Amino acid sequence: MARWRERGGGGVHRVLGVHRVVGVHRVVGACPPGRRVRPLPYDTGVAEAAGVRGVPEVIRKLQAVALDCADPVRLAEFYAALLGGRVVAGAEDADWVEVHGFEGTPLACQRVDGYRPPEWPGQERPQQLHLDFDVDDLDGEEERALALGATVLERTDRIRPGANWRVYADPAGHPFCLCLH
Repeated sequence: MARWRERGGGGVHRVLGVHRVVGVHRVVGACPPGRRVRPLPYDTGVAEAAGVRGVPEVIRKLQAVALDCADPVRLAEFYAALLGGRVVAGAEDADWVEVHGFEGTPLACQRVDGYRPPEWPGQERPQQLHLDFDVDDLDGEEERALALGATVLERTDRIRPGANWRVYADPAGHPFCLCLH
């Protein structure tokens, strides 16, 4: 079984699929093996009053949304171009690439061996999540997304009265929506 540990005392430990928080760290999402958990202060007042030690009351910030894929650099480049961000690749981990520099939570793209893209709207390989992006010009942003490598899955605004969104797949097959703001 995988064990996730933080150097320097305290941290997140994963043993047999169970997460527990020790010291002054918190879990903000599933951490892949070898990924360090950043130390962040938190108030444990309510949890400690209930007899639970070392557990934060709330998660204060979504650190990143991670997307599985076969080619993290290609997927990060797609989202960086779509959102006006920049690709941030760490020299120590070529399987994890982030997109920063746009308004909102950073995206992370992580390589998964044997990756198979979700099917939409089918459920043989369900999507599990999708991203929604506000846009001011649905047609113009669709044109740009397609030029960057997206594919149209459904032009919902054209088939459902009152709908203001369209569904696409990114180059790795993840569904996302452009929503008229």
